[in-house]
Amino acid sequence: MAKIVQVPARAVVSYGVNPTARFLLRIGISPNAVTIGGTVGVLIGSYFGARGHLFWGTWIVTACALTDVLDGTMARMRGQSGKFGALLDSSMDRIADAAVFGAVVYYMAAQHNPYGGTIAALISLAAGQVVSYVKARAQSLGLNADVGIAERLERLVILGIGGLLGSAGLHWGLPAALWVLALLSVITVFQRLIAAARSDRANRAAEKEPVA
Repeated sequence: MAKIVQVPARAVVSYGVNPTARFLLRIGISPNAVTIGGTVGVLIGSYFGARGHLFWGTWIVTACALTDVLDGTMARMRGQSGKFGALLDSSMDRIADAAVFGAVVYYMAAQHNPYGGTIAALISLAAGQVVSYVKARAQSLGLNADVGIAERLERLVILGIGGLLGSAGLHWGLPAALWVLALLSVITVFQRLIAAARSDRANRAAEKEPVA
């Protein structure tokens, strides 16, 4: 699924994100400000979703989540090499994800847990955090775990589709999307753990090779 999403994403970056990034830099807005602003927007969209306004909540969250691409593009254009921006971006992503899935859990519970959607949302919330943690922890240990069928972008796309289905009156739409998301998120955790284990074995094998 990642390859399917990445193809149109390149077109978005070329024709939409790049001009916007240049404009924001020209008027003096920093990448970090965009990161924080996007997270605030996601929090607002999550509130709408939690209150049952799935259509508006989905679109607000989707629009604000695009800042995850925008701030990175701005940083590259600006030539920033500092590490704080990356730390801030990762931290805001975790806050945004927790708000989105927390809102979904609240909404599903208020709807009396249709099709077990509350359970699926909780699994998705927990597994999504682990997906991100495994990659970050592996990188800190010098391992490669940059794989997975459901990375953050894919998870948000699946959740957005479910939200739109639910807003259209298809009550099974959001729970169905959540169960798909829960399954793919758990699979991604194991994919990254397996990749990290293979990376560790490769690193240890390379260390044992005699130096010519």
